Amino acid sequence: MKSDLSKYNNSWYDPGKHAIIRFLWYYISLLFFRSGIFPFIGLKVFFLRFFGARVGKGVVIKPHVRIKYPWKLRMGNHCWIGEYCWIDNLGEVSIGDHVCLSQGAMLLCGNHHYKK
Repeated sequence: MKSDLSKYNNSWYDPGKHAIIRFLWYYISLLFFRSGIFPFIGLKVFFLRFFGARVGKGVVIKPHVRIKYPWKLRMGNHCWIGEYCWIDNLGEVSIGDHVCLSQGAMLLCGNHHYKK
């Protein structure tokens, strides 16, 4: 099956927050999540919550983690997010209690209509 990408239109998509919030998250994410120079988990959890994520207790977030939209993320208690994980959550993502995303795991979570 051949796709005609000239007809693609994503004007319907809403990232859920104003551009200024997305801009701020992008730079906070670069500094505290995606780099390896800031290993403190407590501040990472604080920033996730500040930007709207629901984060349980005992969460561990390793360095070099990418999270697209924290306001679309729910994490249960005692979750571990390994190094180089990428949560590309264009849609709502819920991670249950006692879940480990091993290093390098990718959650590419859009909201595409799978029948199209």
